[in-house]
Amino acid sequence: MTATALDNVRIVLVNTSHPGNIGAAARAMKNMGLSRLYLVDPQQYPANEASWRAASAKDVLETAVVVSSLEEAVADCSLVVGTSARGRRIPWPLVTPRECGERAVSEIGGKEPTGHQVAIVFGREDRGMTNEELQVCNYHVHIPSNPDYSSLNLGCAVQVLSYELRMAYLASQEGQLPVFDDWDMPPATSAAQEHYFTHLQETLERLDFLQPGNPRQTMTRLRRLYARVRMDEMELNILRGVLTATQNYVCQSDKKVAELEAQIEALKA
Repeated sequence: MTATALDNVRIVLVNTSHPGNIGAAARAMKNMGLSRLYLVDPQQYPANEASWRAASAKDVLETAVVVSSLEEAVADCSLVVGTSARGRRIPWPLVTPRECGERAVSEIGGKEPTGHQVAIVFGREDRGMTNEELQVCNYHVHIPSNPDYSSLNLGCAVQVLSYELRMAYLASQEGQLPVFDDWDMPPATSAAQEHYFTHLQETLERLDFLQPGNPRQTMTRLRRLYARVRMDEMELNILRGVLTATQNYVCQSDKKVAELEAQIEALKA
């Protein structure tokens, strides 16, 4: 298969229970020129049924990457879009399938690939993605199916979004889509963002803004805020520096308070 910018897009299947759906997803991908399949903790894989359903797309299965967590599957990605079939208590930035394809292709570039990595994530057949998994994503995408029969087979869902990716890619070849290649710094990867969120929560707990180990919905809403902003590498490094300076200041203040208390105790003695 000839290399294209679509090689920077990976399809990620989370905890798939039926191996036939993995094969169907591989076939749908190859139909639309996609080749990179990531499997997060599949329940049955490798499996003959996956190979049968893949038909002539067995090469996609042969190069599939199996990992143990979603974070591992998308660590080096600058754009992560998660499929969501239902509304959430805290709504996330939502795109249509067409917008998903256009945003993904704009990220990777069309005629001139940017090298940015993009992941489109699909959840379990019976219950989709967890809230925690969806919070790893920059955007959510919803396929507006018939409300009287809205359940889509996993392979069909992959086909729909793979089609939109291909249509957007073909449009980019005609110069009809903007590309994300003129920014001065590359967008921050998913792994870098996760490190930032850990650092942010630790700092907010140190400031007594959050209860240790019990951030409630505050961290979720902060994640949503940053998902809308789309930080680049330099911006993320600046924010990490602010957090480090804040922690250092708090530590110095605590040290001074401790020294003062020690002096007071010494005077009492």
